[in-house]
Amino acid sequence: MKGSHLFLCLLSVSCCLNLMPTAGNKIFHFGLCRVSMSVTEIRSGFTAIKANIQARDPIRTLSILSYPHSLHKVKSLDRCCITHHLFNFYVDKVFKHCKTEDSYINRKISSIANSFLSVKRKLGQCHEQNRCLCGQESDEKFKQILANYEGLNVASAAIKSLGELDILLDWIEKSP
Repeated sequence: MKGSHLFLCLLSVSCCLNLMPTAGNKIFHFGLCRVSMSVTEIRSGFTAIKANIQARDPIRTLSILSYPHSLHKVKSLDRCCITHHLFNFYVDKVFKHCKTEDSYINRKISSIANSFLSVKRKLGQCHEQNRCLCGQESDEKFKQILANYEGLNVASAAIKSLGELDILLDWIEKSP
């Protein structure tokens, strides 16, 4: 009997710890999905390399994330889906092609990529549990972002997308 009480106590503590954000983390609501992440930590890493990355962007007249209506006016229920798509996009496409000759910049990019990978996994769990539904609007918005990305060569598109990370972070922090 004592063993079952101990097990229940440990299970309760474990559940509470999983729900609590760690130091610097904040819980964001994307539709029905709740995700703990440290936007401050990601933004700090990005701020350290932003000028360098944006200076490497050869095309300043085009935006991948700011294309009219790409992230604007996303319905509350669609926020999880488009966020899930965007984190997959950054992990699977952008970070893989953002290599520089500067090891400091590469370490910062790697750190940001690791943070994105963690959030990607959490959003993937929501998606698997059908708490992250994709409507037509979110699919269309993401298709537009992909079209903007794929309209450039891989290296330029990756650098441009990384240079626009502040647009994504601002949008995430404005989550209702």
